[in-house]
Amino acid sequence: MQIAIIGASGQIGSEVAHAAGAAGVDVLAVNHAACDVTDVTSVERALAPLRAGDAVVNTAAFHRTDACEEAVDQALSVNALGAFNVAVAARSRGATVVYLSTDFVFDGAKRTPYVENDPPSPINVYGASKAAGEALTRAANPASYVVRVSAVFGPAGSSGKGGNFVEAMVAKARAGEAPEVVEDIVMAPTSAIDAAALLVELVRRSAPFGVYHLANAGACSWLEFTSTICTLIGAGVRPRALKASQVNGKARRPLYSVLASDRLSALGLQTRNWSAALAEYLTLKGYRTAL
Repeated sequence: MQIAIIGASGQIGSEVAHAAGAAGVDVLAVNHAACDVTDVTSVERALAPLRAGDAVVNTAAFHRTDACEEAVDQALSVNALGAFNVAVAARSRGATVVYLSTDFVFDGAKRTPYVENDPPSPINVYGASKAAGEALTRAANPASYVVRVSAVFGPAGSSGKGGNFVEAMVAKARAGEAPEVVEDIVMAPTSAIDAAALLVELVRRSAPFGVYHLANAGACSWLEFTSTICTLIGAGVRPRALKASQVNGKARRPLYSVLASDRLSALGLQTRNWSAALAEYLTLKGYRTAL
């Protein structure tokens, strides 16, 4: 079996490559230069080595949430049409496709953890483009997984966002600057390492197709998340609380977007608490000493 990873150098793609390699699965690393998901010919060329029984993980995304509000065409082209192109190319080769999606497909009105069969109801362009990508992926290739993550942190960082939230907060805290963080948005942080391992396991065991949530267990506000970061690295500063209404962003954000991993649990796969995953990440990066 071979897994092609579109975006193999990214925050999640790099961890999928590591997890697949550790599981003895052959990896075909595909970077953006080799595969423009908005171009059918480029996609077909990049995925030509795939055979029946293989899989392709599509992590390509335009995910700068505020920028998506002004670059609607680009968001839809990459996140929706690109997803369709990859799914079609995979199907033509008898391969499974995995589409990375987001908690932003939900509006936050539910106020209890979102499960996999809750209908998408996005309130910003990014979320709408990803919801469209989910639907197009599943329509184009019945052998498909849609895996949702939220507030991702991984060793490689996000090239499109200049790192990740954890790295930004560590830098501020180490500089003695008290970060200003929203206290009324609640989510479930996702370790890229943990999500990648679960993704590879779904593919390896040929789990039932459909939607899965790969966020870590538990929930927290961005303020609590940042406070925990500061505590774990022994910083002498504490974050200052802001309300979401005080942040000047072009895109609306759901105030509650916690993802519950019910379908994973049904398969006997468990996600650990976000705080344990965060502590491991900070230790791995050398920001704290392992206990």
